[in-house]
Amino acid sequence: MMRLIGRLLRGAAASVISLRSLCGLLRSNMKLSGLLAVLLLLCTDRRSSGMSHPKPACRYPPSQWCRSLEIAIACNVQKQCMEVNATRPNQAVPPVSVILYYESLCPACRAFITQQLFPTWTMLQDIMTVTLVPYGNAKEIPSPYSPFTCQHGEPECRGNMIEACIIHLTGHSAFQIIYCMESAADVLDAAPPCLQLYAPSVSWSSVDSCLKGGLGRQLMHTNAVMTRALHPAHTHVPWVIFNGEYTEENEDKAMSSLFHFVCQLYKGVKPPVCSGAPVRLNRSFC
Repeated sequence: MMRLIGRLLRGAAASVISLRSLCGLLRSNMKLSGLLAVLLLLCTDRRSSGMSHPKPACRYPPSQWCRSLEIAIACNVQKQCMEVNATRPNQAVPPVSVILYYESLCPACRAFITQQLFPTWTMLQDIMTVTLVPYGNAKEIPSPYSPFTCQHGEPECRGNMIEACIIHLTGHSAFQIIYCMESAADVLDAAPPCLQLYAPSVSWSSVDSCLKGGLGRQLMHTNAVMTRALHPAHTHVPWVIFNGEYTEENEDKAMSSLFHFVCQLYKGVKPPVCSGAPVRLNRSFC
């Protein structure tokens, strides 16, 4: 048997035969030992799995795999997406509306986004909608050059405008990009790579044009108007509105365990993940 293996390997080296040729030689021998059977199995697996013609890797992040049929096919997850869709909540029941008023460099806002809001949305996005309003405690002033002042200085004003432009330009992917930025060591420096990661079809030059042109200021003015229109008026950030209403009781529940609170607010059949125990986190504000 060892002589047979040696002959096969010497023949392979001499003629530089391919793996397919080696597999053919193995099949032609009628006295396969356990070792040869394993080699034959490997050959069969490689041929049947299409390893000789690898498909291009999926270029979409997992969170977007079931966003459309085209993406599901590209990432070869059609079956899994069908199963996910079959277990989604009844769309006739309105999702829980969550509107977050925040500012880009506020430590408490960053903690709320990264530790509560984004993880909750990741698990409960079928029963909740999230609207982000980057402005917070900023002030709009009559000036053609710097029409806004921000609690944490000029870098925060730029961060607010970057995130407003990203929300406007990227749509569905905006929350993932902003989470990526807010969880980074430097929020502003993280903006281009986070945009490339979650919205590769949107160029940074389009965001830069938004920042330098009139669109960025227009978006920030809209956020300023929305923030000033809050009733009751906001006194700190993060400031969270649930189903169009702010109350201190809702804020206490959200800051303690947003995930559990969203499950509680949803009026339809609760998704299975809502059966988990709540986790209480510390609260802080700017």
